Amino acid sequence: MALFSMLAVTALSVVRTRSLFAIVALSGVFSLLSALLFITWDAVDVAFTEAAVGAGISTVLMLGTLALTSRAEKISHKSKTIPLLAVVLTGAAMFYGTLDMPNFGSADTPVQTHVGPDYLTRIPEDIHVPNAVTAILASYRGYDTLGETAVVFSAGIGVLMLISGLRRRRRDEDTEEDTSDTGGDNLMRHHLILRVITKLLVGTIFLFALYVQFHGDYSPGGGFQAGVIMAVGFIIYGIVFSLDKVKLVFPPWLVHKLVAFGVLLYAGTGVYSMLMGYGYLDYTAIDPHHPSHGQHLGILIVEAGVGITVTGVMVAVYYAFASRTPVLSDEEW
Repeated sequence: MALFSMLAVTALSVVRTRSLFAIVALSGVFSLLSALLFITWDAVDVAFTEAAVGAGISTVLMLGTLALTSRAEKISHKSKTIPLLAVVLTGAAMFYGTLDMPNFGSADTPVQTHVGPDYLTRIPEDIHVPNAVTAILASYRGYDTLGETAVVFSAGIGVLMLISGLRRRRRDEDTEEDTSDTGGDNLMRHHLILRVITKLLVGTIFLFALYVQFHGDYSPGGGFQAGVIMAVGFIIYGIVFSLDKVKLVFPPWLVHKLVAFGVLLYAGTGVYSMLMGYGYLDYTAIDPHHPSHGQHLGILIVEAGVGITVTGVMVAVYYAFASRTPVLSDEEW
């Protein structure tokens, strides 16, 4: 109840606040509270994703958006009656739809009496993966996860296409000064303590991302969470040491190729299983003599594909935002 109360207070604060910078910060707090709520429900994998994506990378990208637009909300004098009515009706319809739902945690819900027990019974025999969430998402529901990976890929391409249409403007067009180095070159890279701490922290972030990636079959984690954490490492390095420096470490041409390679690795695993005479994404084809071993290897391969695509998309979007300068009028300059 305490977490729910803080969520409600945070949501109301977002609605009432006019500063877009404060709204982004409060949205990050909302995601962090949601992650804590998921932990209390023993949904650690979901909490992991919410903390990494909602409170982490999304906050950074929204702040990057504010740098290209404005930090204050424009006051509109239009009537707010219709939007308010639409929100109230939608909320009432959603509330009405929950009236016939079983109580939270009830043991006789469909998920507890049909699909869930079947998965939990088959996983030790079919896959030998201790983390049931990873086994279900990457094996039994491999089609769904492939679709989610394709959605991340498509969303990243869409964002890059939209941002590429933004106009860039230099303060002095007659000079040859490089203004693309906007990713932290202004202030932060000149602070010695911040630079030293970042160097120590980035290596730890990468190591943790690899742990989450390759230990996701035994503990909470997987490709989505690991990809975001890995991207955060590069983004922090770029914010502190400048965009040009991180591009030397992780060049844009490689980032763009990895975005597609991860999806192809995932989909190609299914094509390989079909060529071997098995069903699409049937990992038994990887090791027909030991089906459970093949399932385990298949999960590791497709999760690696997910992690590669997520990392590439997040870093590519950051590069696109950080490479742009605000579109300002002559008076604002």
